[in-house]
Amino acid sequence: MVRYFIIVRGRGQGVSFRKCTRRIAEELQVNGWVKNLADGSVSACIEGAESAVQALLSWAATGPERARVEGFLAEPGEYRNEFSGFEIRC
Repeated sequence: MVRYFIIVRGRGQGVSFRKCTRRIAEELQVNGWVKNLADGSVSACIEGAESAVQALLSWAATGPERARVEGFLAEPGEYRNEFSGFEIRC
């Protein structure tokens, strides 16, 4: 089991990035959260089986169809098993 923190820079807000992230995370059984940041970036914390998390990271590097990802940072963290499900945070 692994944990990653993600920052997606570019056009991620207003293109359903958070909603699509939650949908894919739920399909992959990945837990955590996603939220918009004040500078227009999108941030997420994800936990789950390594193969599922890697699949979500690969998707997030390009995002939904209307997104324009200009920068993508994924940093591993210590797995904590602190989430039950995936939520969109404000």
